[in-house]
Amino acid sequence: MTELLTAAQMRAIEQAAIESGEVTGLKLMERAGQGVVEAIFEEWPELDTPGKRAVVLCGPGNNGGDGFVVARLLKERGWEVEVFLYGDPAKLPPDAKVNYERWRERGDVTVRVIDPPPLLDDSLRAPDRFDLLVDALFGTGLTRPVKGLFTIFSTARSLLAENGVRVVGVDLPSGVCSDSGQTLGAAIGADLTVTFHQQKPGHFLGGGSELCGKLVVKDIGLKGIPRPRVGVKPPPMGAVGGCPAVPPGDTVRLVEPSMVGKRSGHKFSHGHALILTGGAGKTGAARLSARGALRIGAGLVTLGVPPSAQQEVACQITALMLQRVADAEALTEALKDTRLNALCLGPGMGRDRARALVPAALAAKRATVLDADALSAFGHAPDTLFSMLHDTCVLTPHGGEFARLFPDIAEKLNALATKGPAYSKVDATREAAARANCVVLFKGADTVIAAPNGRCSVNAAHYDRAAPWLATAGSGDVLAGFITGLLARGFAPMQAAESAAWLHVECALEFGPGLIAEDLPEQIPAVFSKLGS
Repeated sequence: MTELLTAAQMRAIEQAAIESGEVTGLKLMERAGQGVVEAIFEEWPELDTPGKRAVVLCGPGNNGGDGFVVARLLKERGWEVEVFLYGDPAKLPPDAKVNYERWRERGDVTVRVIDPPPLLDDSLRAPDRFDLLVDALFGTGLTRPVKGLFTIFSTARSLLAENGVRVVGVDLPSGVCSDSGQTLGAAIGADLTVTFHQQKPGHFLGGGSELCGKLVVKDIGLKGIPRPRVGVKPPPMGAVGGCPAVPPGDTVRLVEPSMVGKRSGHKFSHGHALILTGGAGKTGAARLSARGALRIGAGLVTLGVPPSAQQEVACQITALMLQRVADAEALTEALKDTRLNALCLGPGMGRDRARALVPAALAAKRATVLDADALSAFGHAPDTLFSMLHDTCVLTPHGGEFARLFPDIAEKLNALATKGPAYSKVDATREAAARANCVVLFKGADTVIAAPNGRCSVNAAHYDRAAPWLATAGSGDVLAGFITGLLARGFAPMQAAESAAWLHVECALEFGPGLIAEDLPEQIPAVFSKLGS
């Protein structure tokens, strides 16, 4: 999996490279600037013409130093370049100051210092004067809101777009927190964002992806440098039974494909999933889950239905099986069959039925997915739910369900970011998993999956994997079924959640616009075929 680097981790890698003698800070800055220029002309080859005009905004740190390199390289290609520096030239970091002086030494250029920022206003109100705006104000190191400059920019953003001015963000759009994707005060949106070495969490979490435009990663020569360990603060002690805090972990990964196809065996060697339905007229969600579980490879899938829904379900299914499960006592009896090795409760169950059946399901200690009503049913008493959970459970809340189960964590996540690194969805999901003592999959276009031990990954439906048509009724029910099917096949909870989330997006991309939930399971064969599974 591809690791996402926090601001602290990226700084540690750069420092380790410099201390090793493999490279200097100036060389890294030069390579970063070259990478930005390369990315600009790769994205817009029509701009690779002398006489084009650029405005480069340089900040008071090393991101500004990258901007001075970009300005110099564009100038060398025959561009007209106007540079603004936000801050005091005398206070620039050493490497950035060297590149500031290299720019000034050309003799045919100037630097306008924009402190206070209103001095920038005149240029941005005349976007017909230039073709490209390079945002090198604040990159991964931003820790405080900077509002005035961005307020001016935001008033001109639509005017820039109307005049065809391309906006390029260096490392991150200024104002976006590198670790969380949250906006610190206000942010500059980009058409293209060029980052270095590896992606950062802020490129995928929160609103970061919407502000980045297209994301390009450029190598600056750090590939062979071992990554120093940079720990993160563990979550506080769990609210139930002194659940241990997550040990310091420092890795967040993007979910990537894994081999999920069958190799050999008979149907029972691939597990038997039991998915509980709601009453009459409310069985569709569970049937979607069951179809997903079957398509993803569970050997058998049975729908557990109350008496009122037996006829309805029997008329709707073929490969799926049906078993009458009226109440908790009946569920306990059904689970005496040890071949039933994975359970799914929640989709369309109704909260009363969920409250009655969840304790019986969890007492059986089978791999269990709790979704939708199985989560909301305990929103008034989450500690009761947490006390019953075990380490082969997977919780799959969306934002509202997460807030009901973890109100204090949600409050921190939804609070206005006032400093960086801001509290992120990764932080929130890790803390929730530690408290619940099981895997938590926090849904969204930036789905985050965390285990109690701190392992964490992001399944990002952004950039070339954007699938907005997944926002359709029943989509989450299919995801719950995918996870359940993989659990039935013997996947560990974290692996099942990661693989299911990735496949969920791939199925949406395979079908394309116009998708409805019923279409998702039917894309599995094509997706598996592409994976060679």
